[in-house]
Amino acid sequence: MKSILLAGFLAILSLSNIGAALAQGAQVPFAGLKVGANSTVEIAADSLSIDQDSGKAVFSGNVVAGIENMRLSADVVEVVYAAGTEGGTGAISGLIARGNVVFSNGEEAAEGDVADLDLEAGEIVMTGNVILTQGSNALSGQSLRIDLNTGTALIEGRVQTIFQTGGSE
Repeated sequence: MKSILLAGFLAILSLSNIGAALAQGAQVPFAGLKVGANSTVEIAADSLSIDQDSGKAVFSGNVVAGIENMRLSADVVEVVYAAGTEGGTGAISGLIARGNVVFSNGEEAAEGDVADLDLEAGEIVMTGNVILTQGSNALSGQSLRIDLNTGTALIEGRVQTIFQTGGSE
């Protein structure tokens, strides 16, 4: 009986430590998305606005972008061109997505209010009501930084989580 009480106490104690750690931030593996500076980007949307002077291209309305094995959907996506690119043509260095943003590869998905995809650095930064799902597990917080080079993600800002242990009873 004492061993059952001790085991229960240790379980509660370990869960309280996990909660404190998750409240500060949680680092999780995120290996499913593979993009880089030489990735092909394909975008479809209801409309496209191009400003030749600033070299800015903005896709809006039901935007869907395919980048290697990754799918991005959002209300608005702005294309960021590489430095030295003339008139909004040429190399794309990144994308800024706003409104109902979802990145997915079929196995993992991340959603939030705003996302900044830096193709040159191999990084995605999402902010605002972020939810990261991996299979039946989910984490939520205020910001998510995905390092596509290392396959890791850091979620911060009052992190909450649901983990499925996979065990059978």
